[in-house]
Amino acid sequence: MNKIAEIDCMIAKYAPNEYPCLLKQYEEFEASKPLDGLRVLDATPIYRNTLLKYKALLLAGAKLSVGVTELFQYDPEILNFLRSAEIEIVDKTRTADFDIVLDNAAAFRHMPSRFGYVELTRSGVEKYKQANVPVYLADSGKIKRIETCLGTGESCFRTLKHFGYSDFAGKNLVLFGGGKVGTGIIYYGKKNNLNITVVTEIAKSRICNESGIKWLDLKDTDEIVRAVKTADFVVSATGIKNAVADVCPPEEITWSYAVVLNMGVEDEYGKDVKPSRVLNGKKTANFVLDEPTNVCFIEATMALHNYGAVYMVQNSPSGIILPSAELEDRLIEESRSAGVLGDSLGYII
Repeated sequence: MNKIAEIDCMIAKYAPNEYPCLLKQYEEFEASKPLDGLRVLDATPIYRNTLLKYKALLLAGAKLSVGVTELFQYDPEILNFLRSAEIEIVDKTRTADFDIVLDNAAAFRHMPSRFGYVELTRSGVEKYKQANVPVYLADSGKIKRIETCLGTGESCFRTLKHFGYSDFAGKNLVLFGGGKVGTGIIYYGKKNNLNITVVTEIAKSRICNESGIKWLDLKDTDEIVRAVKTADFVVSATGIKNAVADVCPPEEITWSYAVVLNMGVEDEYGKDVKPSRVLNGKKTANFVLDEPTNVCFIEATMALHNYGAVYMVQNSPSGIILPSAELEDRLIEESRSAGVLGDSLGYII
């Protein structure tokens, strides 16, 4: 059985209308083979729905390797499957040459890459901006909002339920961060009838006029402390290391009665808050789930990440490259037409 056939067995649980963008990509890539014979490293977190992304790269003709990093948890069953399917597993301690690196949080930016890099996350964007290499930023457009707003927002509450917390109505949520991830947490928090306080740089917040929310600026330390003292849930979602520690004394988090979780990549609570105080040991909370982000919310991002690889190979650009509006609009329409996002897409785009 070849690699693609083995993957097909593993992804049979997903209905085709759950991944319309990747399904379209399969047809395109199988016909044109845009990555034929090229060594591709993909560092997307390893879960069952990531296999859908790998299938597209294999159909494109790529010689696929998969990157593993301590930054992200993974599904051991899927990692073992990849090994049994003879797909190379690469960790950060190795140095190997690739034609293209599909990175995540800039974990593999040290790997030499002939055509450059395609970055998946906001935390990796800042690191790549400091490097003198060509990089396509899959995080920097509208498509990523489907994943980070709707997908991460939904999985935040799925994670809380996983840990046994499901009584939300009338409870107090303090959210640090009003960006893409924060937007989604607000969206699902309102659906769950929570009282929401958002701590953010209000002048830069996209949604600071959202009704029914209490807004606190980063400089309002006394108000932030008061909010944390009465919180039932505290969630960090800034994507910035030590972000909570910088605006709220760590002891207030430690001694709060709240359930505390981190929905960002970095440790946002700082070294003075013990890992045991935060769900999933301060690691990205939803990665404790079998499916950290539901496939319908992440598949357009996966498709865009793959298209970034093709763009880099075909154009050999320099500097920072953003996804084209034409490509993003096409992916949005494919997602909308499949109906899996309902009416929520308009909230975040």
